[in-house]
Amino acid sequence: MKPETNPQINEPRLIATPKLVAVIDIGASSLRMQISEINRTTNQIRNLESFSQAVSVGKDSFTKHLITKKTTEDCVRVLKIYRTKLNEYGITNKENVRVIATSGVREAANGIAFTDRIFIATGFAIEPFDEAELHRVTYLGVLPYMTQEEKAFSQQSVLFEAGGGTAEILLLNKTDVVFSKTYRLGSLRLRQKLELFDAPFIKSRSLMESQILQTISEFKVSTNNPSPKSFIAMGGEVRFAASEINQKPAANELIEIKMKALEEFTSEILLQSPDHLASKFHMSLPDAQSLGPGLLTQLVFARELGVTNFYVANVNMRDGLIKEMAIGRSWSKSIQTQIIRSALQLGRKYKFNEQHARHVSQLACQLFDQLQDLLQLPERCRGILELASLLHEIGAFISTKSQHKHSMYLILNSDFFGIGNLDRKLMALVARYHRGASPLPRHEGFSQLTRENRVLVAKMAAILRIAKSLDFGKTQRIESISCVEKNDRVEISPSDVAEFSAENIELQQVRGLFEDIFGKEIVLETTSNQS
Repeated sequence: MKPETNPQINEPRLIATPKLVAVIDIGASSLRMQISEINRTTNQIRNLESFSQAVSVGKDSFTKHLITKKTTEDCVRVLKIYRTKLNEYGITNKENVRVIATSGVREAANGIAFTDRIFIATGFAIEPFDEAELHRVTYLGVLPYMTQEEKAFSQQSVLFEAGGGTAEILLLNKTDVVFSKTYRLGSLRLRQKLELFDAPFIKSRSLMESQILQTISEFKVSTNNPSPKSFIAMGGEVRFAASEINQKPAANELIEIKMKALEEFTSEILLQSPDHLASKFHMSLPDAQSLGPGLLTQLVFARELGVTNFYVANVNMRDGLIKEMAIGRSWSKSIQTQIIRSALQLGRKYKFNEQHARHVSQLACQLFDQLQDLLQLPERCRGILELASLLHEIGAFISTKSQHKHSMYLILNSDFFGIGNLDRKLMALVARYHRGASPLPRHEGFSQLTRENRVLVAKMAAILRIAKSLDFGKTQRIESISCVEKNDRVEISPSDVAEFSAENIELQQVRGLFEDIFGKEIVLETTSNQS
């Protein structure tokens, strides 16, 4: 903090210094780092510097499922350089640096050994980052376009990013995500297929198109033949094409490209060798090798989906990650809305009692908000609790016997927009413990958690049991509650409900877990008894 003088009152006031952060992305074909500053008051982001170094992690991972020692040490060398750059910026707090790895590391059998070697050599801890989290940060990165480029999002649209190892697709209905998936289709994989078949140069395009068309067929089946009007393309290859065909996309501004122009440019690129492209456009050989396959993937998808408008967005996964660092690791309101939509779709699929589920979820959130001093739960747990409350009874679709265990199974084996593997596991276990035995070390799934996460599950399950008891008859009689801590007890007062004997009896049956964890008796009281 540094003082600034206000001339009107002639007294210094404090201005928050910007927060410097960085994101490092270990991709299939390169290691990239973005350094940004975040305004602590407004959360506005200003990108300072970006770095990229070609290292083909996915080259062996996609074929042999191993990252070679040489490739590992190449990554170490680059990351040490990045570490030096971070030190120059004064970014030394590990909380201000996120390091993630995508498909090239996820698919390697020695992925854990790779991440351990990186940590030992550089101090960078590579965090788990799965496809659902990728979808979340992509959506977060594209959000600014949705408010400024309403034409592109006025109807159904597709967000598409072709990377080295995967193609990420989000199908939107206006601003709502209706489908999201990551396919094993990337420029590096396509290039490797050509090498595997030793295809003649003249047939390379048709072979790549056949692979792309197969993925498009899967996408159409999964989404019941969508008809998007707009195609919003992301990725380095298509941004390069935009700069050559039209102009470089600006921040929060979409650049429209005519399909015919993209087709002509892509065809021209595919007719030239990677060596020639590297020399002509002053790019690295790996970038030149991925250029043609990356553009062809975008082009064929847009063509086969019959889109009217093709746009290019100057945004990437690192932008979304930095945005999360600006707003905190808890889900933003817009992300939470999309995640809840996904959960409700799943609940309807399994014919849950939506009115009861929504009400229990609402009561659980009220308990979370009003008892936070006692609960001491991180903010992200509110979202996990809300989702677990919505879906706690979906297991009844299989059988009412062991319903809670069936709910856990269905949640664990379902896809949710934006929910990573760990959060989905926590959510499933909270739903599992909405009734029955309290969490025990021998229970499936629970025993594999860290102590910290076991405590989180137990606390959230205790809250869910209380919330469920307050709608025991599934009548939604108790619309809202007021909670007060008094020494060794917690008093809950239902608003505008004078008689709640049925709910009180049920609370006596389920309050044990809450009282064991928090060491306080929990009771239902009328408002008049509170002081």
